[in-house]
Amino acid sequence: MGKRDALIERFDRETERMGVRIRDADQMKVSENVFDDVTLLSLYRLVHKKKIQEIGPPISTGKEANVFYGEGEEMSIAIKIYRIQSANFRSMSEYIIGDPPRFSSVKKSKKDLIFAWTKKEYSNLARAHDAGLRVPPLPIYFDRNILLMEFMGKDEVAYPPQLRLVRLDDYQAVYDEITAAMKTLFNEAELVHADLSEFNILWDGEHPIIIDIGQAVTPPNHPKAIAFLVRDIKNINRYFAKRCTIRDEEELFRDIVGEHRMQI
Repeated sequence: MGKRDALIERFDRETERMGVRIRDADQMKVSENVFDDVTLLSLYRLVHKKKIQEIGPPISTGKEANVFYGEGEEMSIAIKIYRIQSANFRSMSEYIIGDPPRFSSVKKSKKDLIFAWTKKEYSNLARAHDAGLRVPPLPIYFDRNILLMEFMGKDEVAYPPQLRLVRLDDYQAVYDEITAAMKTLFNEAELVHADLSEFNILWDGEHPIIIDIGQAVTPPNHPKAIAFLVRDIKNINRYFAKRCTIRDEEELFRDIVGEHRMQI
């Protein structure tokens, strides 16, 4: 038995002793790039703080992180684990370096950047929720490279679908709602999404829901905030151009930003 497998078995015993259920401890042994020593320690701390009552099966696998179903004290949760070993920290650094008020002390090592990214996503979600935006899920807690969020789905199946996979009855109304959300995100949450597209918007049957705002940056502190906003506008206009009447990019930019705040 390797050192990491022994650590996982000890983690399994300790969490069981505290009344926490792990659905598949064997899966943790074969997922070395997810459940490394740092992640296991963070999970143990979250269990000890009673933030996690159950660790269930994976519900999604992304380029940088895996998300697992879980149970918290009061609700079903999503356990998002950023992979320290395989995450693309170079692409992450573009969205963190240059945000001095929030991340001025972040070192440039892979581990420190991923810890900062987790904190950044938690902070961005909280700011967006405080601004009243439809941005799931509600952030609950974070520790190092693990973010706990309210689970969005039913019977352990995450939903709803991406906007690109849905045929809408009224594209104009949805376009107008998304551009209004971009304006609220900028002015109330003081964030630019920086990766907004039909891939990062879900459709709940009635309204669009903006997701994946971990990379969102704060204007005017981040040097690329304006460039990112322009890119977001272009992406949204590109998708809706053949589906409804879109607004002029420059006019939409000025409406979002305001003449008194920034210039193109």
